[in-house]
Amino acid sequence: MIKVDVIIPVYKPTEKLTALLERLQNQTLPVQRLILVNTEKRYFDEFTAGTDFWEKYENIVVKHINKDAFDHGGTRNYGVSLSKAPYFIMMTDDAVPVDENLVERLTAPLTEEGIGMSYARQLPLKDCGRIERYTRSFNYPQTSCIKGKEDLKTMGIKAFFASNVCAAYRREIFDELGGFTNHTIFNEDMIYARGMINAGYKIAYVSGAQVVHSHNYSGMGQLRRNFDLGVSHADYPAVFSDLSTESEGLRLVKKTCLYLCHEGKPWLIIKLVWHSGCKYLGYFLGKRYKRLPKGLRRRLSMNRDYWKNCSL
Repeated sequence: MIKVDVIIPVYKPTEKLTALLERLQNQTLPVQRLILVNTEKRYFDEFTAGTDFWEKYENIVVKHINKDAFDHGGTRNYGVSLSKAPYFIMMTDDAVPVDENLVERLTAPLTEEGIGMSYARQLPLKDCGRIERYTRSFNYPQTSCIKGKEDLKTMGIKAFFASNVCAAYRREIFDELGGFTNHTIFNEDMIYARGMINAGYKIAYVSGAQVVHSHNYSGMGQLRRNFDLGVSHADYPAVFSDLSTESEGLRLVKKTCLYLCHEGKPWLIIKLVWHSGCKYLGYFLGKRYKRLPKGLRRRLSMNRDYWKNCSL
C-alpha cells in the first residue's frame, strides 16, 4: 500500500472544507497526513470554534501564514516541505471528493514508470450555470488519457493542461524538478506540468477520480481570472509562447454555441459572447500587463495581493 499525504491551501474555510475532510477520512486508500496551510489564523479559529475539529482529525497538521505571504507556488512548496510521503495530492479547500475512491484512483497511475503527475475530473456543482457546466465537460471529459511531450504538436496547450484543484504528484520527480515556481500569480500547476513533460515524464488524466468543483463567475470575474492567466503566460514565455491558446478558446466557444442550440437554449449565446469577450479582454490585457499602470494591474487582477511584492 502506497503512502500519500494531502496538502490543502486554505483561506476563509467553509462547510466545503468540512465535507472535503470528511470524505478524505474515509478513502479506500487511507491518507497518511492532512496538511493544511491556512492563510490568516483568525479565520481558521472562527471556523473551528465550538467544534470537535482537533479531536476529530488526529492525522491533521495545520500551519498558519499571513495573507501577504501567500503565493500560488511558494505556499504549495511550503506544504510539500511538511510532507515526507513518496506521493502527495494537492487540493483546493472547495473541491469535494465524489466518493471514497478518489485517492486510490488518482494515485494509481503514479506507480507506473515515467508518470509524474495525475489530475482528477472536476464535476459541476448543482447550481452551476449551463455554460460553465459545458466548460467543465470540455476540459474534463469522460475519457482518461496519458499525455507527454510527443503530444504537444497535436494537442497544443492541452498536452500539459492540469489542475491543482485536485492533482497527485510523485515526490521523487517533484524534487528532481525543483517543485513549483515561487511567486506565481496563477498557473503554478501548468508551469510545473510543462517542465515535467519537457523532462520526458508524463501526465495522467484520471476521469474516474472525481471532485465536485465549479464557479459561477460574472463577466467581470471572468475578466479578472483571465487577466491573471495572461500575466502568467507573459511571465513564462518558455512555457506558453510556442503554443496557441486563443485557438483553444475559440474552439470552446464554437462547441458551446452548438451545445446551447442542441439543448434548446440559444438565447444563452448572448451570455456566452459577453463572457467570452470578458475572458479575451482580460487575457489580452494580462499578456500586456507591463504596459499598464501598477494601480490598474491590481484593479484588474483576481490575486491583488500578488502585486504588492511584484518588482515590475
